[in-house]
Amino acid sequence: MQIGENVLWLLVLIGVMITVHELGHFWAARFFDVKVEAFSFGFGPRLFGFRRGETDYRFSLILLGGYVKMAGEQFGEDANGEDPRSLLAKPRWQRLIIAAAGPAMNVVLAIGLLTGLYMVKYQHIADEDLVAVIGSVLPDSPAAKAGIQSNDRIVRLDSKRNPTWEDVNEKEITSASRAMHLTIERNGKYFDTTVTPLLSERSGMGLAGWDERGQVQLARVEPNMPAEKAGLKKGDLLKTINGQPIHSTIKFQELTKNSNGKPIQIEFERDGQDQTVTVQPVFTSMQDGPQRWMIGVLPGPKFHIVTSKLALPAALNQSMSENQRNATLLFRVLEGMLERRLSTKNLSGPIMIASMAGDAARLGAYEFFQLMAMVSLQLAIFNLLPIPILDGGQIAMLLVEMVMQRDLSLNVKEAVFKVGFVCIMLIVAFAIYNDISKLAG
Repeated sequence: MQIGENVLWLLVLIGVMITVHELGHFWAARFFDVKVEAFSFGFGPRLFGFRRGETDYRFSLILLGGYVKMAGEQFGEDANGEDPRSLLAKPRWQRLIIAAAGPAMNVVLAIGLLTGLYMVKYQHIADEDLVAVIGSVLPDSPAAKAGIQSNDRIVRLDSKRNPTWEDVNEKEITSASRAMHLTIERNGKYFDTTVTPLLSERSGMGLAGWDERGQVQLARVEPNMPAEKAGLKKGDLLKTINGQPIHSTIKFQELTKNSNGKPIQIEFERDGQDQTVTVQPVFTSMQDGPQRWMIGVLPGPKFHIVTSKLALPAALNQSMSENQRNATLLFRVLEGMLERRLSTKNLSGPIMIASMAGDAARLGAYEFFQLMAMVSLQLAIFNLLPIPILDGGQIAMLLVEMVMQRDLSLNVKEAVFKVGFVCIMLIVAFAIYNDISKLAG
């Protein structure tokens, strides 16, 4: 049942993004009087549709994609640009705008969605929860080797002063094998240090070995594990373990892991009432980790969420800022993967996107539209990569021709197109392999 829901919401998600993307190409082509022969949602054989004017609006068999077919677009069609309404008959700058219009519309969609959401409901983490105070440090981690301790505050991250935990986390996960220059405040004194995150085999991202100081709650309780049998539930706010106050997830995990099988006493808060339970750890492992003592919970920081409504100018400004932040993070991840500092396991394919779409839809419209904005922005950036067959590849070839002041030969274009097609198929196959690997643990 859930798989069916995930597929349905995936089709809704990509349907909106693809339609908007192709509308960008369509409108730009019509603006420059290029004949549009087909507007297809999906690839492959035509299933059904209708014709309006000179354009065939169709649904095709393979729904994961779409295209706009313009006169003279295919190799060998009107190669000399004799038809004044064919794509090749238009100046290169017009063809460049037509190619860029699709990704541009996805950027507009991402900005527009978040702007509209923030005018209805703007949710953000309270400022006090974002102060970059260290909660705990893993032994022998990059942070520990740099001399960082619990309760230290990060007051400078590279050139950014007073960074938030969002700034620190984004920098950490994209900085595997790359130094982070920090200024630390400890008991009113300041010192500089350098942390070089390691590549985490589990996440494929950079790992410094620290976490934030704050309240800790249970984000998940595994069925048939000691925690569930003892009565712990998702959302319980952890207070102490064996009398030691808990202010970070690392501290909780370390105390559990180092219990050596002895029962641990957990004090927690539920519905405003303090309660205490005794839990017997078991020596086992989850799907993606080594065996260790555990009780079967996933702890996470508890954030205080502030909800408000923004006026149009403020909502647009916040949307632009959020999209810029997401785009910068994506470029850093792509850069890290190309430099082989970050793992390519971070690539997600249609299976994981379907799972995310289903999860977001079940949480509500707000979360689903947030996901749609993020994926739309990622689609725009991916399409602008200089890979032949993508919009970015077409733009790159047009720029080369503009510099050369002549067209590339048909044989060169065909060879480049074939290479690009193979590259895209390999990327898609690898992303699907990643999805299956994650599901299989």
